This record gives sequence, structure tokens and C-alpha cells, in this order.
Amino acid sequence: MIGFYNYTVILTYLGLLSGFGGILCAANGKIKEALILLIVAGLCDMFDGKIASTRKRNHAEKRFGIQIDSLSDLVCFGALPALIGFRCTSGTVLQGIVPGVYLLCALIRLAWFNVDEEQRQDQEAEGRKNYTGLPVTTAALLIPVFVGACTLLSLPLEYITPCFFLLVALAFITPFRMKKAGLVGKILMILCGIAALALVLFGV
Repeated sequence: MIGFYNYTVILTYLGLLSGFGGILCAANGKIKEALILLIVAGLCDMFDGKIASTRKRNHAEKRFGIQIDSLSDLVCFGALPALIGFRCTSGTVLQGIVPGVYLLCALIRLAWFNVDEEQRQDQEAEGRKNYTGLPVTTAALLIPVFVGACTLLSLPLEYITPCFFLLVALAFITPFRMKKAGLVGKILMILCGIAALALVLFGV
């Protein structure tokens, strides 16, 4: 079988399967379940890099890790949120354009990250400290909080959703620098994830 098989890829694969499960749920109109699986995929993504760093990997294994991580991210934080966004509207062809733009921007962002990360690893051995543009993985927090808050406050999701998704899409490809979260930042993100999960469970 093609690929590398060790414990460093397990969370990435579990995250991908969570994303696929979320797509199935969203396709069947189960938005709450889709949002929960989006958060689960986000948690898997948060720790897969940390786990991978515990094993000494050769050049090919590192490149393989970069590729599968980004491919998984496109499914989990590109395709899944785009489908959730589409299902939050009345589903017209026109309302499908913005989720399509969102997905395209996520693809561009991830492709650029792969190029940039491979070049960075060729030049330095230490881990990444900054990102360029909004990481697509932030969708695991932003989308559940947005949908949960709008539902809880009885806001018109059908009209607000395209605007929100367009802003997030543009943030993916806008070249601003964003510092990578450290230990404190990750703890805060976990707490935010728990809050987002509660918001989805009781709000949607």
C-alpha cells in the first residue's frame, strides 16, 4: 500500500473521517451533527502536528505529512463548512456561489501553505512561528460559533451566512501575518471549542 504507516498519521485520518461524516450529516440536513463533527475534526487537527513531532521522520515522511494534512483540511475545513453554509440558506443557485468561493479560497490557501511550508523546512529545522493569512482550520471554531449564535439569537441565517462566509474566505487569502498559537493559545482554543460545542448543542 502506498504511503507511510505509523502513529503520526492516526489523528489526521480520524480528522478526515470526522469531516466526511460531517459532510454526510450536512447533506441530510443534520446541521447540528455536522457542526459537532467539524469541531471534532478541529480537535484532531490541533494535536496531529504535536504527535507527529514526537517521532523522528525522514524527508519523505515529513513531505507526506504536509500533503495529507492539507488534503484532510480541504475536506474538513473547506468542503464541510461550505456545505454547512449552503444548507443554512434556502439553497438557491445564487446562494451556492459564496460557499463555492469559500471552498476555492480554502484550496488556494492550503496549496500556498504547502509550497511555503516545504520551502521553510528546506531552510530551517525549527517549527513554524507565524502563518500568512487566516488558517483554514479556524473554521472549526468560527463556523459553529457563528451558526450557534445566529440560531440562539434568532438572526436570519439565510441572509447573514453568505456575508460571513465571504469575509472568512477573503481572510484565507489576505496576506497578513498571524502568530501561531503556543501552549496558552491552544488551551484557550480548547476552551473556545468547548464553548462552541455547548453553543451548538443548546443553540442549534
